[in-house]
Amino acid sequence: MAGRLGAYLDSIKARDPAPRSRAEILLYPGVWALGFHRIAHRLFQARLFFLARAVNHFSRFLTVIDIHPGAKIGRNFFIDHGFTVIGETAEIGDNVTIYQNVTLGGTSPDNGIAGKRHPTLSDGVIVGSGAQVLGPIIVGPRARVGANAVVTRDVPEGAVMVGIPARPTLVDSTAYQRDFVPYGTPCRDLHDPQGQKIETLRCELEALRRRLDMAVAEAEEHRNRA
Repeated sequence: MAGRLGAYLDSIKARDPAPRSRAEILLYPGVWALGFHRIAHRLFQARLFFLARAVNHFSRFLTVIDIHPGAKIGRNFFIDHGFTVIGETAEIGDNVTIYQNVTLGGTSPDNGIAGKRHPTLSDGVIVGSGAQVLGPIIVGPRARVGANAVVTRDVPEGAVMVGIPARPTLVDSTAYQRDFVPYGTPCRDLHDPQGQKIETLRCELEALRRRLDMAVAEAEEHRNRA
């Protein structure tokens, strides 16, 4: 047990440069929220729903983080800061990082029958602050959701999503290859997907203009020779 806790705290230190020691990490609200959730989830699985909810409400009062007892969470899950909401049927893989003000929200079934309503975050996913991931979608392994993005569709493995609604964006390969990027996306030289498309079209237009100028010049040269 002590070894697993130490490994968990070390995994957080690897993602957050602020703490100076393991003891400091133990004060993090995200750590406490996850600990309370482990208890609530066991009670929920034992069908002790009232007790599970009681633990959940006590945790929310202390940490300002609301994790439904039914949510399934893997190893080394890290909530950096608070004000996060995770719904009942959410599933979270290993080594997932979520920043403040994130919602893993659900959709209301049209037929009134409860089912999978919340997202699934695969291993290594990073969700930036203020992002909303909604519905029974799947966010692929190592995908990143930028700050304030609204994700309502499945996210491919390794994709970086930004915007409302969220769209994939291109990231410099050196940034992509890094093991961890704070807040899900690099803070420099990140362009909106629509801006990237416009820039691509502009470059293609310039290339076509150069080819047209060359064709016109060759035609005039042939005409002069004739």
